[in-house]
Amino acid sequence: MSQDKVSLLRDPAVGVSTSLEGARTYDSVETQPAQEHNIQINSGPRRLPQYVAAITATLSALSAGAVLGWTSPIQNDIEHGQFHNITVNSDQMGWIGSFVTLGGMIMCVPTGFLCDLIGRKKTLLLLIVPFAIGWSLILFAKTIVMLYLGRFFTGMAAGASCVAAPLYTSEISQKEIRGTVGSYFQLMVTIGIFLAYFFGKFLTPMNYTIFCACLPLVFLVTFAFQPETPAYCLSKGLYDDALKSLVRLRGTSHNNEAELAEIEGALKESLENTISMSQTLRKKANLMAFLIAFALMFFQQFSGINAVILYTSDIFTSAGANLDAKTAAIIVGAFQAVATFVSSLVIDKLGRKILLFVSSLVMALSSFILAIFFTLKSRSSIDDDVLNEIGFIPIVSLCVFVVVFSIGLGPIPWMISSEIFTPEIKSVASSAAGTFNWFLAFLVTKFYLQVNEAVGEDSTFYAFSVMSLFSGLFVYWVVPETKGKTVEQVQEELER
Repeated sequence: MSQDKVSLLRDPAVGVSTSLEGARTYDSVETQPAQEHNIQINSGPRRLPQYVAAITATLSALSAGAVLGWTSPIQNDIEHGQFHNITVNSDQMGWIGSFVTLGGMIMCVPTGFLCDLIGRKKTLLLLIVPFAIGWSLILFAKTIVMLYLGRFFTGMAAGASCVAAPLYTSEISQKEIRGTVGSYFQLMVTIGIFLAYFFGKFLTPMNYTIFCACLPLVFLVTFAFQPETPAYCLSKGLYDDALKSLVRLRGTSHNNEAELAEIEGALKESLENTISMSQTLRKKANLMAFLIAFALMFFQQFSGINAVILYTSDIFTSAGANLDAKTAAIIVGAFQAVATFVSSLVIDKLGRKILLFVSSLVMALSSFILAIFFTLKSRSSIDDDVLNEIGFIPIVSLCVFVVVFSIGLGPIPWMISSEIFTPEIKSVASSAAGTFNWFLAFLVTKFYLQVNEAVGEDSTFYAFSVMSLFSGLFVYWVVPETKGKTVEQVQEELER
């Protein structure tokens, strides 16, 4: 079967290149092409190969989670010069935590273009380069600058995985399991954070760092054998490669030719419907969609989640909890991973809006209770024995905070971006929202410790509580329910 010659135009709506000329015809989709490839069409597609491909691809997210959680277990070791004999102050520690977010921020948009240029699979495999450079700089650091650069490069890899991995998993999965497969990315991030917390307690700082540095290698070895997405192959006119990919992902008993026809038709339709960004922004619905996407990203970050993840151990140490701070961090990480798994099971049943609303309000309450504890500890004459007796409050509050975040304000802002934007602006809008998210994460992680020193931990968590409360009010009054609705239906609601 020969490949058609095509002329390729980039489609910013779906983040791929699509064919205008040389489109294949499918007059006998179920007969001749299937016979040519000896495909027996008598049953549904296999799901196991899709699950395996998605899991191996999102091991990049697990590696990114380890990057995010790396500072928490060894923060005290770093600050006291027990890691490479480099002593750092609170301001420098803030930079060590926040350089990851700067690296992630600059990679959102370029990664989308790279996925179009060389493919989703190759882009994911190339993540090993910034991962390797970053962890090598951290492992062999002689100065604080090398630590900064190491965190920056690992952050670049983490940011790129946020774009490439979800794109890959969405394109290799059939629509019946796309929601489940799509949840793997956030789940793997939380598992990576949990592993960082767990091994950070039992290993020396150097051995712990070596463990984190090896995770991208596990991703590279397991994912290297997976196929490119059929959609990308079709966008480049590589019909035979697209068919081989689909056969590997669905099995030989599936009507792969018919599904390829459907994919190519969707790519062509998306290109034909593309309009300019200026025309798009004249519609009230699209402006409202931008407002919702950016506002949810704002509330997500200023709920304080990144401060909690990066400085969990420090928060428990400051609280004077009886439980070892690293053990408490492991508990928090475990709750986050389990809650994220549970959220993947209920998000399509309960709906986005109710989960966002409840998540925001409970997070506001949890932050408020934690702030009260810090007020009692630092601004009152309460007896130390009493404080020790209520030392469980930080653990309970943060566990509840992480659980409700993981079922609502954590995953849903990313999901809603794909459900409220029209196809012609989805790629650009989602990349812009992602960049904005990483920028806000930088602000929170960089200045969290300094703000704590200036106004106190209680004031910081009072502010996080207020932001979460505002988030709940915004969701209630502005955000539409998107469960079970098409983009057109959501757009009609936003236009009112």
